[in-house]
This record gives sequence, structure tokens and C-alpha cells, in this order.
Amino acid sequence: MEKEAWVELPSAKELGWTADTEGGYDFEFLPAMGRLVMAHPQIGAPFVQLLVAVMFGPGFLSRRERELIGGVTSAAQDCFY
Repeated sequence: MEKEAWVELPSAKELGWTADTEGGYDFEFLPAMGRLVMAHPQIGAPFVQLLVAVMFGPGFLSRRERELIGGVTSAAQDCFY
């Protein structure tokens, strides 16, 4: 039997996360993928800024269209996040 990979994730509190840190999403918690990305000191904050800019910044696509593109792209790559 193969072993599954396991990464110990810091808690939202350890990362200094608050509900308004997530950008435009109304999560009352920090999703595991967010915790994983934010755990990297050099990549975390810029990645969150990029996500907020792409999903909520000005542009020609509506919010629904942006979410649809994200969902289809994830499904095409067998990503369940």
C-alpha cells in the first residue's frame, strides 16, 4: 500500500489570517489550500494578491464568468479544489 503525502499545515491563527484577509470570498474559515499556499513565506502573500486581482479586480469578464473559467479549468485538470 502506498503512503499518502502529508504536509502539516499551520492554523489560520498561526498565519495571522482573519476573515477579511481572504479578499472577496465570504469564507468563515481559511481553506486548506489557502493555508498551504500562505504557509510559504515568499509565495503566500503575492499569490493571494494575484488571486484577488484576477477574481475581483477590474476587467471585461463578470464575476460569474471568472468563476466559471476557474471551475472548468480545475475540472479539466482533475483538480477538486
